[in-house]
Amino acid sequence: MKILVDVIFLIILYIFKLYPKWKQKGKDVLLVNTTMYIFLSFVLYFTLMPIITSLPFIFNHPYSPMNLVPFVDVLSGRGDFIRQVVLNVIMLIPFGFLFPLTIKNEKDNRFLKTVLYTFLISLSIEILQPLIGAFRSADITDLITNTIGGIIGYIFYIIFRPLTTRILKHIKDK
Repeated sequence: MKILVDVIFLIILYIFKLYPKWKQKGKDVLLVNTTMYIFLSFVLYFTLMPIITSLPFIFNHPYSPMNLVPFVDVLSGRGDFIRQVVLNVIMLIPFGFLFPLTIKNEKDNRFLKTVLYTFLISLSIEILQPLIGAFRSADITDLITNTIGGIIGYIFYIIFRPLTTRILKHIKDK
């Protein structure tokens, strides 16, 4: 039920602020940005929600420091480390694919921007997780695997670039 507050906020933000702005820029921009927004909303759902109802309590529990030993779970065989690594890679593959589509300036280095923004999103999540919920922790392995996921997504973007360019051009011309 607490998550419903966040979902309602995200819907209101989209309907009244983002949708009108993106629609004005064209159907292709609306499609790409809306897809990215839905994807990022799901990332928030799986990593940080509930957010709004947790804000009053962020200082009511100790902050667990980030685990700075990469792949310690893998090396020590703790928990379901393979599942965690795979899910963290998969989680940001769509971002690595969609983000370059949002960059309109052809002269921008899309690869470096994609890696940087993937890293920053992952870092933000890892820093905020222990603040928002006492049961969550931050891990350098997640940061590394999320960034790898963004790079894999960018590779998919390169592979499917001719197809996505054609599809977006067709949508824009309609």
